[in-house]
Amino acid sequence: MMRSILVVAFLCLASSLSFAYDPSPLQDLCVADLNSTVRVNGFVCKDPKRVTAKDFFLDGLDKARTPTNAVGSTVTPVNVMQIPGLNTLGISLVRIDYAPYGQNPPHTHPRGTEILTVLEGTLFVGFVTSNPDNRFISQLLHKGDVFVFPIGLIHFQFNVGKTSAVAIAGLSSQNPGVITIADAVFGSDPKISADILAGAFQVDKKIIDVIQSKF
Repeated sequence: MMRSILVVAFLCLASSLSFAYDPSPLQDLCVADLNSTVRVNGFVCKDPKRVTAKDFFLDGLDKARTPTNAVGSTVTPVNVMQIPGLNTLGISLVRIDYAPYGQNPPHTHPRGTEILTVLEGTLFVGFVTSNPDNRFISQLLHKGDVFVFPIGLIHFQFNVGKTSAVAIAGLSSQNPGVITIADAVFGSDPKISADILAGAFQVDKKIIDVIQSKF
């Protein structure tokens, strides 16, 4: 009987750990000491006696950020780097401003699921499931609509309107990370061999050379 209880307890513990993407809090708060030279999985805690309301506060997210890049979107992150009080809490968010016909290009968040709400405009969004199915799941979103992008899957948003669009997205990590596919593949430092990419994308090497020159 005791052995069975121990097995069940171990399985429950293993299951809880498998779903804990960020360090779980063991105290009321663990404000990140961003100036510490100690490196851990996350950030070491600031002395609680030095914690103030500023460690949990950020203003200005209501202000539009005009996109000036080639893809036509600006992402304003609100993670542990902007709000140190998010440390160990497993949550963050971003504001995304889209120019007319701008996009937040295909990317992944290796450490977080994303839930996105459209505040203004109309967005075409979607994600692709893992190999071998590579199923494309997409939806047209209007103001007030919500869509979820599962952790680690490639996804995007595209503004299909003639006017600007705005969205807010929550993520299940204090620092979910982002890997923009085109930047990672064609803009790596040092560059991935054009021969390798030509074989992977099954195109002529000259095409890869042209694409890499843009990153």
